[in-house]
Amino acid sequence: MDIIHILPQAVSNQLSAEELIQRPSSVIKELMENALDAGAGCIDVYVSNAGLNSIQVLDNGKGMSSNDARLAFERHATSKISGIDDLTTLHTMGFRGVALSCIAAVSEVTMQTCTPDSEVGTRIDFAGGEFKAQEPCMCQVGTNIDVKNLFYNAGNKRRFLKSNITELRNIKEEFLHIALVNPSVSFTLTSDGNRIWDLQATQSARQRIRDLFSKSLSEKLLEVNVDSTIARITGFVGRPESAVKARPQQYLFVNGRFMRHAYFTKAVQEAFDRLIPAGEQVPFFLFIQVDPADIDVNLSPTKTEIKFNNDSDIFRLILVGIKEALGKFNAVPIIDFTKAQDFEIPVYNSTAKPVSTPSVKVDTDYNPFKTTASAQDWTKLYDDLLSQTPEKGTKVTEDSFFGNEGSLEDETSTHYYQYKGQYIVVAARSGLMIVDQHRAHIRILYDRYIGQMKNRQAPAQGCLFPELIELGAQEQELMEAILPDLQNLGFDIVPLGAGSYSVNGIPADVDLISARKIIQEMLNSLQDGIEKDADEYKGSIALAMAKNTCIVTGQVLSTDEMDSIMSSLLQSSNPNLTPDGKTVIKVITDYELSKLFN
Repeated sequence: MDIIHILPQAVSNQLSAEELIQRPSSVIKELMENALDAGAGCIDVYVSNAGLNSIQVLDNGKGMSSNDARLAFERHATSKISGIDDLTTLHTMGFRGVALSCIAAVSEVTMQTCTPDSEVGTRIDFAGGEFKAQEPCMCQVGTNIDVKNLFYNAGNKRRFLKSNITELRNIKEEFLHIALVNPSVSFTLTSDGNRIWDLQATQSARQRIRDLFSKSLSEKLLEVNVDSTIARITGFVGRPESAVKARPQQYLFVNGRFMRHAYFTKAVQEAFDRLIPAGEQVPFFLFIQVDPADIDVNLSPTKTEIKFNNDSDIFRLILVGIKEALGKFNAVPIIDFTKAQDFEIPVYNSTAKPVSTPSVKVDTDYNPFKTTASAQDWTKLYDDLLSQTPEKGTKVTEDSFFGNEGSLEDETSTHYYQYKGQYIVVAARSGLMIVDQHRAHIRILYDRYIGQMKNRQAPAQGCLFPELIELGAQEQELMEAILPDLQNLGFDIVPLGAGSYSVNGIPADVDLISARKIIQEMLNSLQDGIEKDADEYKGSIALAMAKNTCIVTGQVLSTDEMDSIMSSLLQSSNPNLTPDGKTVIKVITDYELSKLFN
């Protein structure tokens, strides 16, 4: 009995949609890329309920004829390629011809399209992958696609979606990827009637970055431009002072297509080696143009992974281009040997006392082997130590040391030693306690800031000259969400409109220069989170504050400062670990020390 059969067209389309259409942002990406391939100069995107209720994309491209409009919903129906050899000469965003069929398989789709030489357009309706109707209609030149009730027939897919806030953030990110690399096209994005972006067409990539993010970011960018027979690399990279700990804006594009490539990102980091603190990164926007025959974009359904034939050569081009930009714009410290130096040369004084030649005095009677009366039997110095050596098999574990949190403070001595400006070493009854001073202070400050946000009490200081902060659309949304918590920490921030905020007051233990960096790193760290509730937002804010106000590694501490840190640490909620899970305290037991010398 035969058991293998061909799946119905609607089922196979839905299975394909499971891979290509993963969330509402996937629909935005596919439809906007189709609009660009159609030569659109203006693209408008409207979403409702984070794209679940409705996604509408309008463009003024060349549109489609009645027959093409119907054929476009069939699987692997495309105008981009006609043979296998065309895959090596791709100059369009799409080429598989499966996007519309996959979207129609998991939603209700209505498309209206009209070509410039037609007086009447065409309307087509699909639902769940099934053709419903086609009729003439009056519409503008271009294409208008309305996708409603996404995943209405794919319950499993809808259940695994994130919250509306997260899904809308993903939509913004996909919109941003396409808008960044196409500055000559005007774009708008509207969510539930609220205009998020209104981007006018421009010939300047820097202006598009400014419109999408902020004026302050665009002013911190250096232009990169390197051309060779292998590839051409243009774009912008941040100055060393723009480096932040949280992930900044970092975007790579190849032939107009956004991609993720850890190897090329490493090239940017290597170019800033020893120019920025360890653990920090700079923003960059790099556009790579290569021969389509040298890359393979057909690796994944989303086409965000690209394979290069010569990625090591492009790595070196990125490295050289960024270093050239840093040197060209004097963004690195240099020694200018052509500049006149001011040396203080003393004036000759003829009446001064002549300088005598230094002499060396030698004690000819010194004998290093001569025994003095103060010598003693050195073996007696270790009698007490040997008598205190633990018996074989005796072992004091770290767990037993930390078994009772209340007894931790009683275990430690009041004599502290700082090792290389990084560790506080203190003797304890169970052994030797070593504390990372930087991480310990992070834990102390984190608990303090969490308490201030809960109690809504924090010491604050007014600013004589308020600081102006400009934020992009995505950062504005986050700022509005965390503004009450920032006020509880002592910030006095007033929105001025159009993405601008005035910092009129800051916490008492923060200076104005650090305040701007702290706020930016807070926003960057919150953007990294896929899903955060109110407590997680507070934790991210407190952690960002703590990391930017704590003592740094290498800072010399007095005995009183070390005592204050140890006392506060042992009273914290978790002395052993930082809020992000890094070890703070390490204990070397007496038994472990004895083993080192036996």
